Amino acid sequence: MSTLDPGPPPTDELPFFVYGTLLPGEPNHDLFLRGRTSRERAAVLPRALLYDGPGYPYAIDGHGRVHGTLLTAAPGVYGELLGLLDHLEEYLGPGHPRNLYERVVREVELPGEGGAGEGEPGQGPPATRAWVYLAAAAVTRSLRTSGSVIAEGRWITGRAPGGPRTP
Repeated sequence: MSTLDPGPPPTDELPFFVYGTLLPGEPNHDLFLRGRTSRERAAVLPRALLYDGPGYPYAIDGHGRVHGTLLTAAPGVYGELLGLLDHLEEYLGPGHPRNLYERVVREVELPGEGGAGEGEPGQGPPATRAWVYLAAAAVTRSLRTSGSVIAEGRWITGRAPGGPRTP
């Protein structure tokens, strides 16, 4: 399976992992998520790098970790939320040449959620499958050659204090 392949269609409503302007306290959180989520919790996307973009970040596959939030859609709004997020992230379909991001399924870690084995050698925090918007292929190529990696994989701490906030 390629890194951009979303895998088989989910049989259930997967949560969404967000790491930029959709994070709590960021400009798009209230615009797109208010009243549309039933749960929001801290999460980490392993095997990914975070790059600074023009007002928003991009995650790509890589040797790092991206910190964000795992969102669960409120009952009855999953389809609406999926459509809103696809539109916001300029996702037109798997591998579409005009995609800004690709929506893919990834394992996301839930630190601090406990679970069997956490804290034991070789055991990490519990994980769950989620939709993640990763930079599309052309964007990823550009980021790898001339992009700026955000240290620690935390977008909020990766921006200059008082820097511009985009809607």
